[in-house]
Amino acid sequence: QEQLVESGGGWVQAGGSLRLSCAASITIIGINDMAWYRQPPGRQRELVASITRVGNKNYAGAAKGRFTISRDSVKNTAYLEMNSLKPEDTGVYYCNARSPWREYWGQGTQVTVSS
Repeated sequence: QEQLVESGGGWVQAGGSLRLSCAASITIIGINDMAWYRQPPGRQRELVASITRVGNKNYAGAAKGRFTISRDSVKNTAYLEMNSLKPEDTGVYYCNARSPWREYWGQGTQVTVSS
């Protein structure tokens, strides 16, 4: 059983776009915040964007203006639309979800942006 199922990663040329999806199990009740993190090669995991249960959004500086996070709370699904991708966006992207009882992580999906 996978608690968070990610899809949409892949390879794209600089300037292209990708849309990531993260579907939390319907058995997970009470998710408040969902977020996307990424881990560039050789660096620690960092926050990219987050969204609350009511739709308030927060973006890292590198993502602001290019990325858009959204969610369908009924389906426990979060999305990350990434536009104008740059090689420095390359990394493993992880989905995150938090409830009052625990935190969940996806296994990660690789995003590779070539110049």
